[in-house]
Amino acid sequence: KKKENCKMLLKEVKDDTRIDPLREIVGMIAKGKNASELFPAVVKNVASKNIEIKKLVYVYLVRYAEEQQDLALLSISTFQRALKDPNQLIRASALRVLSSIRVPIIVPIMMLAIKEASADLSPYVRKNAAHAIQKLYSLDPEQKEMLIEIIEKLLKDKSTLVAGSVVMAFEEVCPDRIDLIHKNYRKLCNLLVDVEEWGQVVIIHMLTRYARTQFVSPWKEDDGLEDNEKDFYDSDEEQKEKSDKRKKAYTMDPDHRLLIRNTKPLLQSRNAAVVMAVAQLYWHIAPKSEVGIISKPLVRLLRSNREVQYIVLQNIATMSIQRKGMFEPYLKSFYVRSTDPTMIKILKLEILTNLANEANISTLLREFQTYVKSQDKQFAAATIQTIGRCATNISEVTDTCLNGLVCLLSNRDEIVVAESVVVIKKLLQMQPIQHGEIIKHMAKLLDSITVPVARASILWLIGENCERVPIIAPDVLRKMAKSFTSEDDLVKLQILNLGAKLYLTNSRQTKLLTQYILNLGKYDQNYDIRDRTRFIRQLIVPNEKSGALSKYAKKIFLAQKPAPLLESPFKDRDHFQLGTLSHTLNTKATGYLELSNWPEVAPDPSVRNVEVIELAKEWTPAGKAKKEKPDKKFYSESEEEEDSSESSSDSESESGSESGEQDEEGDSSEDSSEDSSEHQSESGSESEAENKRAGQKSSRTKGKRDSEDVDKENENSKTSDSSDAESSSIEGSSSGSESESVSESESESRKVTKEKGKKPKQDGNPLTKDVSLLDLDDFNPVSTPVALPVPALSPSLIADLEGLNLSASSSVISVSTPVFVPMTTHVLLHRMSGKGLAAHYSFPRQPCIFGDKMVSVQITLNNTTDRKIENIHIGEKKLPMGMQMHVFNPIGSLEPGGSITVSMGIDFCDSTQTASFQLCTKDDCFSVNIQPPVGELLLPVAMSEKDFKKEQGLQLKLCTVGH
Repeated sequence: KKKENCKMLLKEVKDDTRIDPLREIVGMIAKGKNASELFPAVVKNVASKNIEIKKLVYVYLVRYAEEQQDLALLSISTFQRALKDPNQLIRASALRVLSSIRVPIIVPIMMLAIKEASADLSPYVRKNAAHAIQKLYSLDPEQKEMLIEIIEKLLKDKSTLVAGSVVMAFEEVCPDRIDLIHKNYRKLCNLLVDVEEWGQVVIIHMLTRYARTQFVSPWKEDDGLEDNEKDFYDSDEEQKEKSDKRKKAYTMDPDHRLLIRNTKPLLQSRNAAVVMAVAQLYWHIAPKSEVGIISKPLVRLLRSNREVQYIVLQNIATMSIQRKGMFEPYLKSFYVRSTDPTMIKILKLEILTNLANEANISTLLREFQTYVKSQDKQFAAATIQTIGRCATNISEVTDTCLNGLVCLLSNRDEIVVAESVVVIKKLLQMQPIQHGEIIKHMAKLLDSITVPVARASILWLIGENCERVPIIAPDVLRKMAKSFTSEDDLVKLQILNLGAKLYLTNSRQTKLLTQYILNLGKYDQNYDIRDRTRFIRQLIVPNEKSGALSKYAKKIFLAQKPAPLLESPFKDRDHFQLGTLSHTLNTKATGYLELSNWPEVAPDPSVRNVEVIELAKEWTPAGKAKKEKPDKKFYSESEEEEDSSESSSDSESESGSESGEQDEEGDSSEDSSEDSSEHQSESGSESEAENKRAGQKSSRTKGKRDSEDVDKENENSKTSDSSDAESSSIEGSSSGSESESVSESESESRKVTKEKGKKPKQDGNPLTKDVSLLDLDDFNPVSTPVALPVPALSPSLIADLEGLNLSASSSVISVSTPVFVPMTTHVLLHRMSGKGLAAHYSFPRQPCIFGDKMVSVQITLNNTTDRKIENIHIGEKKLPMGMQMHVFNPIGSLEPGGSITVSMGIDFCDSTQTASFQLCTKDDCFSVNIQPPVGELLLPVAMSEKDFKKEQGLQLKLCTVGH
């Protein structure tokens, strides 16, 4: 009735009247209802001049043009005219409808339309032309060469709207034509972030295949990379000698790095398919040291719906076999929830089994005990299998697991008991040690267990160990002979085997019983059992017709059986590309494109050169060096400021050379050096004021001249502060996007309130010493006043500061013990990066025994390997100017699984600059760094409220003069 009403309304003359029924028809299509019978009534409106009506008609035609081809062909001239419509949506819709008519006779028309649309000014129309290429290719594969020309043209398109669609067409039509991608590779990498989500997925998969054919493997050269980093600090001659001995070191192709760097932000995408695509790209083409970055985004996807969880968990299960360390920190994310469906539960169990090791197995076994009690019987059975796998993989818990499984034999649930029996059978088969008590206990269960697999497993175990249980085995055979005819076929076969084994080992008691069972089997309905009976009779019962084999009957039946291999079902899936349908199904799906092996020698990289890429500037630190030159000239006004600028430029040049070796580390070190120079420039006037305050006795005689000098110096310090802030903000913004850690360190360093004056390097006056507010009642008493060449305090401020006592006997401030010491530790060296050596550091907030100005740092070293680590010591130190470090004594050896805590002292010079050094063993050196939080640089003091207000007032006056 509704459709009839729509037909009537579509015949109306007024456009407004026809729009509503067309909307209703499109709504019916969206709901999945069949509206094909309305095709003649709708297609009549294709020539309407109303844009809204045209859009709705085209939506309908795209859906039904393939089904009603004859009627659609009648309107083909209208579609051709619409291809030249001024409205881009109409042009695109007309092309979509034209490509939906699956009739070979209009192939030339479609080809012409696609050629014209590929040159259209609108990117939306060009996008639809790329979609039409795939449809035309499936209709007529002979048009491949002409379509490749159009694809080549569209690949050069700079629009993000077109990129995803044309790459999809490339993958469908000519995925082997890698030469088409060469010139567009860098463009696609740079456009990737702005392409629509489904286009990103297609492009990432294509670029993964491309990278595997154009770049050499970064995996086997990881060790070479570390060697390179160590050689960086050697002299040229030493490095040349080493490079002669060693093969040519691996250096990653800049285009390879470009792809890895540009896909990293997409790990934050809201689309699960994009995150999965980037994860598989990192897994297949990134260096192994960088793959760990994908674990957190993948775990985040486990909050999605169950379908997404299923795919993600399958891929994690494959990854966790090869790289356990990636997902160990997120172990609790794989704990099973009661609301999870069975398929998700079993996949999580699989991952937990892969991640199990000596450290976490006790926690996992407690978790598995809960799972065994689940109402989901399939899940409970899978958990018992998991316990069996853990027992075989980790020898330390084998006996514990075996005892736990034996306890499950008394469970009321028959499925749990049956699965436990099967797993115990496998474990006992792997254990050469005698387990007679367990076998006896299982023999008693034959009366109660009815599951055929479990009964067969018990009989097999008794048969294999019949010599260890000589009393029980014949009695079991007697009971089984009674129920032989009613048993399952699987059980009958094991009864025959048990009879044959007992006949060979204990024929005196079991000869007649075995012959009785063989007679029953001879007339059984199942031909397998009849065949087995005849075979066994001829083999074990000697007669005239017996052949030579009967002599070896005992060796045949009681031979040592190989233990079953309990492996992960995901072990062999890694040869499929992650995230593909083939990987999910574990079989090659139609259209699957295999990843090629890495080439031994990289093809010529110049094929990707089109023009000078702007991003190349970020790779060379030369730009940084140019920016720092005006700063050096600016700071040449006074001797102190010149020295401080020299120290900051030294640290910057050092960090710049490091960035030549590694991009990310270089960026962070450059930013930290900029922060240090900013810190020095901002505190320049403050430190000057404090220096003059320390020399107040010699400056009293100078009044007006002093105040005038203060005004001049304040103006100079303001200009230097403002210009330095501008330059540092410009430099920070240019390199801040490179890594997240850089922006964090910058923001942290800018929030720091300078509470101690810095001690600048002064060659001309080595006796000069700073006195800051925190030194008033500090460790080193100031015995003699320090005179500076030019005092800068006004007489009024000097009078206020006269009563300030600078000796150690001051009662104003007293250092107290810390009220709260946090237990948190920071990672200094991860065990994966340290080849089994792990290091964590913490701040105990105690006075440092190595020096008054040093911060005490405790380092805990752990040996996670199965071998001894020898000669652990601090190697080369790369400290900013003025920073000092007192290292711990070398550790001779650290036993496997051992742990040791040592203390160090570091003078951070009252700044949050990073202390970089090398933690070395006998064989390796690892670059590490410590950056202190601001709070760890301060000492806790106790004072009265009156004294606090007095100190607060003095500090405010100093700040006023400083600004």
